[in-house]
Amino acid sequence: MTVAADSGDSRRTLERWVPGIRAIRTYDRGWLRRDLVAAVVLSAMLVPQGMAYAELAGLPAITGLYATVVCLVAYAAFGPSPYLVLGPDSSLGPVIAAIILPLAAGSVERAVGLAGMLALLVGAIAIGAGIARLGFVSDLLSQPVRVGYMAGLAVVIVVSQLPALFGYEVEGGDIVADVQAFMAGLGQSHLATLAVGLLALGLIVGLKRLRPSLPGILIAVVVTMAISAVADLAARGVAVVGVLPQGFPSPSLPMIEAADLPVLVGGAVAITLVTVGDTVSVSSGFATRRGRELDTDQEIVAIGAANVACGVFSGFPISTSSSRTAVADQAGAKSQLTGFAAALLVLLMLVALPGLVRWLPLSVLAAIIIVAGASLVDLPRLQRLWHVRRSDFAIALICLLGVVFVGVLEGIVIAVVVSAAEVFLRAWRPYSAVLGKPPDTRGYHDITRYPQAERPGGLVILRWDAPLFFANSSLFRDRVRELVQRGEAETAPVDWVVVAAEPITDVDTTAADMLVRLDEELNAEGIHLVFAELKDPVRDKLERYSIYEVIDPGHFYPTIKAAVQAYREESASGAAGPPPVAQSEP
Repeated sequence: MTVAADSGDSRRTLERWVPGIRAIRTYDRGWLRRDLVAAVVLSAMLVPQGMAYAELAGLPAITGLYATVVCLVAYAAFGPSPYLVLGPDSSLGPVIAAIILPLAAGSVERAVGLAGMLALLVGAIAIGAGIARLGFVSDLLSQPVRVGYMAGLAVVIVVSQLPALFGYEVEGGDIVADVQAFMAGLGQSHLATLAVGLLALGLIVGLKRLRPSLPGILIAVVVTMAISAVADLAARGVAVVGVLPQGFPSPSLPMIEAADLPVLVGGAVAITLVTVGDTVSVSSGFATRRGRELDTDQEIVAIGAANVACGVFSGFPISTSSSRTAVADQAGAKSQLTGFAAALLVLLMLVALPGLVRWLPLSVLAAIIIVAGASLVDLPRLQRLWHVRRSDFAIALICLLGVVFVGVLEGIVIAVVVSAAEVFLRAWRPYSAVLGKPPDTRGYHDITRYPQAERPGGLVILRWDAPLFFANSSLFRDRVRELVQRGEAETAPVDWVVVAAEPITDVDTTAADMLVRLDEELNAEGIHLVFAELKDPVRDKLERYSIYEVIDPGHFYPTIKAAVQAYREESASGAAGPPPVAQSEP
């Protein structure tokens, strides 16, 4: 019996880290036809996109197919989601290029090795983060930051692909130099190349709007390849993909120079942050739709394993694709078998039909990339930010401009810094309110919302909507002083300051010292500092800080009502009657 229990525990542990085993054990044979049909539909999308995004990363198109195959197989084994599809991603392409191309110095072989090592590092960091349960790190990028960052990437992607669409090359540089070089080179445009690229662009965009159920990318690829083969566009100067290398690379560790490692590690951290954020957001969205629970940490481990596989098979960093996941979902995918079968179909093409895409014009790949890049701009969300919260729109705009004018990789740093600054600023200058008791309404509320609220004379109730810490402790002190001075200018001088402390989730040592000094200052003026609704964990911290040696422990009340009642009783015991009631200012 013990042996059976141990065996069951071992199996559960193995399936916890390799969910593909559980997927095989519990697979419903009734899903097979739908999974295979979805795999065929998905593979038709994977081939052109994989090649296009490899070109976007500054790598040979074939490496995009290598990365596509191995990441799908790896995720089928380690991924917990039966619907997620991984692969080369348009948002990562410019980041990868920004990291490896300066180091490669024009060597394609060296660029491939650097991309492989970058994928290994991304995988190692992601696996470590997943095992350590650090999935929350993806929350460092807020929604406005993501929207702005992606919009900036869209600008970079579209500008970078315009010369390829028009059929000529320009020297790389910053965004301004790229635009100037593109404009200066318009006279070199190759009309046949531009015509076939615009045809593909029109088919993809037109079908997406008019018949979204049709695979626009696949139709554009098939149509343009047919035109290219019949008209022999290659002989007319149109650059085409050509015959791909046959077969599949053997696993090997990419070789790099030691001096390249610091740059690659920094880039890998940035890519991991973006990749984990994308994976968690896409996976959680589909999990919610299907009524499933999200295993965030295992998702991160799986994305790490997929990147490691890419690194040892001549690939590059990959991420989760919302568009390909949506395609698989719409095609009826039921399990990880869809991704695995799609990988086998791409592998079959590489081994048996390497010339299948030989007539595909490179300007068509540019068109695919442009459409993918443009889709990163979330105009409805930008418009919503503008209307509902201008500060969030400003944050998105800062990130957009940072990516466009400072750099793609630097844009990630700017995005993280802006996110951290946003959090800090909100906690540094939080909202605070004076509370009163509105007639015919339960509880105490903000007097700016309830001008008719009554306040007991001689007592001020202050709600502070943030933790108390070193950055805002002086603001809290000044706010209390302001209320005391304002109260003394009214008919009844302030005797008690009640802090409605329910929103205060933490008090650090700097703030605790401030409270001690503030209490002594108020006591010298005959005023008591009182707390209501302070959370027990925060009270425990104050006890460790020895704050009760100065502030009377009896001045901590479970509710605002209890504090007000205590004040009334104290006032009544020292006077003929309770203190008068003062109307709050509108």
